[in-house]
Amino acid sequence: MFDSLPENDGFWNRRHFLKAASALAAGTTLTQVARAGANPDALAVNGGAPAVTVPLKKQLPVLKWPQYAEAEKAAVKAALDCDCGNVYHYLYDLEDKWRAYVQAPFVKSHMNGTSAITAMFFALDLPPGSEIMVPSYTFFGAIVPMRLFGYVPVFVDVNPRTATFDVEHAKRVLTPRVKAVMPMHSWGLPCEMDHIGAFAKEHGLTVLEDCAHAHGASMQGKKMGTIGRMGIYSYQGTKPLPGLEGGMGIYQRREDFERAAAFGHYEVCGNYPAASHYARNSISKNSPYHKYEGTGLCMKLRMHPLAAVLIIKQMETLDARNAMINRQVRQLNDRICQLPGLSEPVCRSDQQRVYYSTNMLFIDEAKAGMTRAALIKALQAEGVSASSGSYPENHKYTIYREPQWWHHAPNVPKVLAGCEEVNARAINVALFRQEAPELVEQYIKAFEKVWAHRNKLARA
Repeated sequence: MFDSLPENDGFWNRRHFLKAASALAAGTTLTQVARAGANPDALAVNGGAPAVTVPLKKQLPVLKWPQYAEAEKAAVKAALDCDCGNVYHYLYDLEDKWRAYVQAPFVKSHMNGTSAITAMFFALDLPPGSEIMVPSYTFFGAIVPMRLFGYVPVFVDVNPRTATFDVEHAKRVLTPRVKAVMPMHSWGLPCEMDHIGAFAKEHGLTVLEDCAHAHGASMQGKKMGTIGRMGIYSYQGTKPLPGLEGGMGIYQRREDFERAAAFGHYEVCGNYPAASHYARNSISKNSPYHKYEGTGLCMKLRMHPLAAVLIIKQMETLDARNAMINRQVRQLNDRICQLPGLSEPVCRSDQQRVYYSTNMLFIDEAKAGMTRAALIKALQAEGVSASSGSYPENHKYTIYREPQWWHHAPNVPKVLAGCEEVNARAINVALFRQEAPELVEQYIKAFEKVWAHRNKLARA
């Protein structure tokens, strides 16, 4: 499918790879010249020839993100050149498309994921002092906005086999003040929403979803963000749908949609002709929030219209791009995860994951026979884009230890074992954002080569 795409379509096809490989074969890189005659069987870190013949700089067309093709640039230019007098209709166009894509009754665009979360917390309308369970392994923007409404976080660990919300730990830290739970679908892998839902139902908790990483992911046939009462997406520049900035709220109830919309969108309270763009996603005249026309309830959290243009255009290829990335991850991981001590996050058969930012792997140093640091150094020398994986653990931040910012002081754990284990074992391997089967195969050879010589690394 992708081999037939033109060169300026945003997908790096086979032709690009062969051009880069041909340049290398012609002896145009200093790396090859310096290592002419090097033993191809020896580890590159010990002076051997790298398994990946394309240096990292020339891999960038495949690995870098975001990537905006001519189609996105043309769409932005067309929006800038539009003589319609009002480019804000793109926001409503995006909302219509996203509502249809995730199959949700109500959605609302926001300037970013953090503002979408803030509006969602406002829509939740809980009494001050209510607690919300949230993974510590997340972005601070999913937690700190709670303080604006008198909510307090309860830090939940992650399952070290998935890096997602650990329901069993949540059961152990549940308090009488907890009213809601908000898992995050880490790195595009759905949380076990059936188990989370059962736990929430048993204790009368509202389920929210942080889908900032999970554009296109689903579980049991439902897109992420539609299983809980409310959810959010982020379109920040590193996300699978990069609008540079942008966010979206997902709502199952009209009253949640109207309250969240009124919080950050004064314009949705107005009186608009039924056929207008504004009317399509605005508050109805019989809503209790309609009377706030002209002011809304708080903030101005509107998405930039050019961000909406970028997102709309990238939506056209989202599923195909996710499928292409997933296919190449499977080509790589199905081989290398057979190596001793190397594994990937567990994805259930009823979950359809996507990949945000990285192909995260786990190393068991004892079984692998080498340290993570030694492995990464060796992989990098072989030409693999790899690094140690580390993600914030919010319970370690100062703000949660200072009671003046909170209705009552959060219970801050000293250690969350799952978070610690994930951050100690994770290896981030770059995603292949374009079709490049030969490069994937060279990555496989690099991993296999390092494992074949791991006894040398262990002694180093």
